[in-house]
Amino acid sequence: MNKHQAKKRAEKLKQTIDDLRYRYHVLDDPTVTDEVYDSLTRELREIEKDFPELVTNDSPTQRIGGLPLEKFQKIKHTVTQWSFNDAFSEKEVEDWEVRIKKMLAKKLGHEVHDMTYVCELKIDGLHVVLTYEKGLLKTAATRGDGKVGENVTSNIKTIQSIPLRLREPLNLVVEGEIWLSEKELKRINKQREKDGIAVFANPRNAAAGTIRQLDPKIAASRKLDAFLYDISGGDQRVLPKTQVQELELLDKLGCKVNKLWKECGKISQVLDFWKKWEPQRNSKDFWIDGVVVKVNQRKYQEALGYTGKAPRWALAIKFAAEKATTVLREVHWQVGRTGAITPVATFEPVLVAGSTVTHASLHNEDQVERLGVKVGDTVVIEKAGDIIPKVIQVLPKMRTGKEKKIISPTKCPICDSDVMRRKGEVAIVCTNKKCFAQQKRQLIHFAGKKGFDIEGLGKKIVEQLIIQGLVSEPADFFKLTKGDLEPLERFAEKSAENLVDATKAKKQIPMWKFINALGIRFVGEGVAQLLADNFSGIEKMKKAEAGDFEKIDGIGEKAAQALESFFQENKILDNLLDVGVMPISEHTSGKFKGKVFVFTGSLQNMSRDDAKELVHDQGGTVSNTLSKKTHYLVVGENPGSKLKKAKALGIKIINEKDLR
Repeated sequence: MNKHQAKKRAEKLKQTIDDLRYRYHVLDDPTVTDEVYDSLTRELREIEKDFPELVTNDSPTQRIGGLPLEKFQKIKHTVTQWSFNDAFSEKEVEDWEVRIKKMLAKKLGHEVHDMTYVCELKIDGLHVVLTYEKGLLKTAATRGDGKVGENVTSNIKTIQSIPLRLREPLNLVVEGEIWLSEKELKRINKQREKDGIAVFANPRNAAAGTIRQLDPKIAASRKLDAFLYDISGGDQRVLPKTQVQELELLDKLGCKVNKLWKECGKISQVLDFWKKWEPQRNSKDFWIDGVVVKVNQRKYQEALGYTGKAPRWALAIKFAAEKATTVLREVHWQVGRTGAITPVATFEPVLVAGSTVTHASLHNEDQVERLGVKVGDTVVIEKAGDIIPKVIQVLPKMRTGKEKKIISPTKCPICDSDVMRRKGEVAIVCTNKKCFAQQKRQLIHFAGKKGFDIEGLGKKIVEQLIIQGLVSEPADFFKLTKGDLEPLERFAEKSAENLVDATKAKKQIPMWKFINALGIRFVGEGVAQLLADNFSGIEKMKKAEAGDFEKIDGIGEKAAQALESFFQENKILDNLLDVGVMPISEHTSGKFKGKVFVFTGSLQNMSRDDAKELVHDQGGTVSNTLSKKTHYLVVGENPGSKLKKAKALGIKIINEKDLR
């Protein structure tokens, strides 16, 4: 067989194998036995062995290939990955419809009467983002933090229901859910028990663990599956006008779509669909934890837009949480990073919604009083949204008389300082702002995945640095030197150097992550994203009042007051800027986008704050520290030592007039 013949034969084999794969793994309609499929694949592999130049990325032989990875690489999403807001009752769903219709009427100038909805089963698995270029699968990534995920292309290729080539040469970003069948979970766990390895608690955990295997052969052996349900980016010309058309297009392109969806003209039909599937949640081989309802028309989706973390045009309606009974054995009081002291219950281990539960928060002393719960009680616990366990009921008839009342502390369990209750709040708090527990949790949050995500700064290392007196506030992380770290336990020359480099690498950080890392009360990732979207820079936030923050849709009164208090009084922020930390606004544009400015000396015709605001308005960043990353030094009268340093570093020097 010459090369020309081999190429023609290989193309025929690829088409035939892919058609058989589609029939078996997508349509669930196998037309030939596994032996025939394997025989065709074997022949293709032999041709590619003799003619390596014929190997293409979409070849069935490339579903499993290459050596195990050393680690997963980060991948920046071209489309922001959102999560859904949850609803647990009919009223919450009805209220959602009222809100979005009111918003559409305000934005469009008239009431909307033709809006329809699409209901899809909410598969309990692992979210995946697939990028296709000219129809070929280029990358597959996890959701990660919504902006950056992990490149898991090698493992995703092993999933037979995911096409390596679409049926049309389109540029698309496709999203879906990876899942593992109950049958396959039982097979895997049986082998794990035999090998003396801990079994997976549920299919969701098994799917997540499989996707994060560094060896694609392990992923291939576990027979994952996938449903694809969204086209979130790519060629705008082919993006469908409705969600129904989107699902139909995915099906047409050869993607596996869960066919159990329904278009609804009224919200009552949406609720009927939800009620129909709740008792059937365990009837399929894949886990279902609710229903996702989406506004069908894309034009209305675009008009509604997004909050800080979720689309306004979609809602996840969760099924009632699974419940179980257990005995409450102990209560300890935990100090959070804001000083709030909360009771945490320890139970006899119990299996709920596929995972073993041993702990749950009792939230506050008012909740303890409301439940009437005592140590030793038999209690009912549930998982809200199948994730967070909580105590919902006490069974007093099960009492023996030996149960003990839960006593609220009058002193902080960590630092022994007095506790108090803030006005208008139910939580008791430690009055000592330097309490070790608060300090530790604040710093762990700052350095952790939801904050700056500094590699090497895990909980134990942060605690060690606090104990040694090296770190007492976030800015101290960026002042660490090799000499500080080398004498410490767990550190050697290389690991000390790595940590110092890791902190330097994180000095530039997206604005929303920077805000979230600060640990401001009532401010989570969603509010942080809203602030980054609505303010061009930190300087404007520092000048804002509570009313300015509250004008932003999605920021409430408590969060607004906390923000005003933090930005106007907190030195943590200034100290971070002083050590060269630079929050980058990804949503700003202008002449200075991506440029870093430093000021020295007195300006004649504007204040320093006005000059900083000018830079931020044009998308630039202002730093207090000169470095090689600085683009401009703005010089006024009586400049300091920064001028000499800027000349030495070759930084462009401009005056106030040049800046304007």
